[in-house]
Amino acid sequence: MSHDLPVSDELAAFMGAGWAPVPPPSGSTRSPLADATAARRTRLSARFPGERLIVPAGTAKVRSNDCDFRFRPHSAYAWLTGLTGEDQAGHVLVLEPDGPHGHQAVLYVRPRPPRSAGSSAFYRDRRHGEFWVGRSPDPAETERATGIHCAPLEADAALPPGRDATGDGELAAVLSELRLVKDAWEVGQLQQAVDHTAAGFEDVVRALPRALAHPRGERWIEGVFGLRARAEGNGTGYETIAASGAHACVLHWTRNDGRLNPRDLLLLDAGVETDTLYTADVTRTLPLSGRFSPVQRQVYELVLAAQDAGIAALKPGASFRDFHRAGMRVIAEGLTDWGVLRTPDGDLHRRYTLCSSGHMLGLDVHDCAQARADAYLDGVLEEGQVLTVEPGLYLQPDDETLPPALRGIGVRIEDDLVITANGARLMSGALPRTPDAIEAWMDELGAAAG
Repeated sequence: MSHDLPVSDELAAFMGAGWAPVPPPSGSTRSPLADATAARRTRLSARFPGERLIVPAGTAKVRSNDCDFRFRPHSAYAWLTGLTGEDQAGHVLVLEPDGPHGHQAVLYVRPRPPRSAGSSAFYRDRRHGEFWVGRSPDPAETERATGIHCAPLEADAALPPGRDATGDGELAAVLSELRLVKDAWEVGQLQQAVDHTAAGFEDVVRALPRALAHPRGERWIEGVFGLRARAEGNGTGYETIAASGAHACVLHWTRNDGRLNPRDLLLLDAGVETDTLYTADVTRTLPLSGRFSPVQRQVYELVLAAQDAGIAALKPGASFRDFHRAGMRVIAEGLTDWGVLRTPDGDLHRRYTLCSSGHMLGLDVHDCAQARADAYLDGVLEEGQVLTVEPGLYLQPDDETLPPALRGIGVRIEDDLVITANGARLMSGALPRTPDAIEAWMDELGAAAG
């Protein structure tokens, strides 16, 4: 039901006249990504000769009643078109077979409602109208920017069926596999995301005194980081995990409703997503007092040793799983030294680690997840791949296999790395990793609780 007042003929005529020409938006000239996205479409085309390929941007999802969630285009659509804005909701890229081997790309887009007599959408359409959500490019402007032929969105409904990236497993897998290796521009975007994320972590550390004083200090942390993410990019690349004390033992703690206690650690897992939709994924575990207790340092140093071992295993030609195996061997040996395990052999250490130690990173925080196992999880690393290394120990507060002093401590250290010709480059090295460096950094930023 609409609660809008009816529009009289007189008002309709008045609204349809008297508008000065509006200059085209800044994004209506040819995009510097147009050549790169054309090459990406050519690579995809070669994998599916003679088949129609459909890659939707996705549609807006209702949050409540007439309010939608903020829209983000499907990652494959963004990768193939270079279009990343909220105005892409509902648009569809189609690769039409063009001869036995090639394809012709057609982008089905929504025409911008004209400001003329007989047209009311520009001021009445709450979801797409210019006066409600801002001016969007018209099809001609989009065509100039992308180099892709554009057609009215309504024509898409008449298309014969084809492979749809949102429902076709093989097409989704190929699109993920094509994105496994990043080009130099993509690595640059990821580095930008990491740099903004490092600034967000500094913001958080500076804000700790106020967060410690608030009854929901975890939310304060989340909000501080979110401000940096929205100011510098599109927002956060995933829901921020601001987990203090035993909350850090919950892998995806996003409720963030807890109070901060100076005696505890804060596990902060957060990443800024750029306007081009590439995201960082970084975790640091920080002592809220500004100083690690002896047992906190003990746990932290074991996780750090595991991460160092994992990073050392990164190089082209290595198995993707090698860095996880290297880190988990260190964890298992450490738990054995502590008397928690009787032997480092076997997989009993997984009670305290719970998950794998990293993943590919890019347009999605868990990037290329639809890739087949032989190309990703059981594959080998290649120069240009970007991934995280993130071992952790999650010592549950009610775990009676642990000494009481260890219970309720959760530590994860996560960094972003790009595979190089000879190894890997640490992209998130601007943030300290060792306990001593973290304490000195927190002192410098004036965050110690005292």
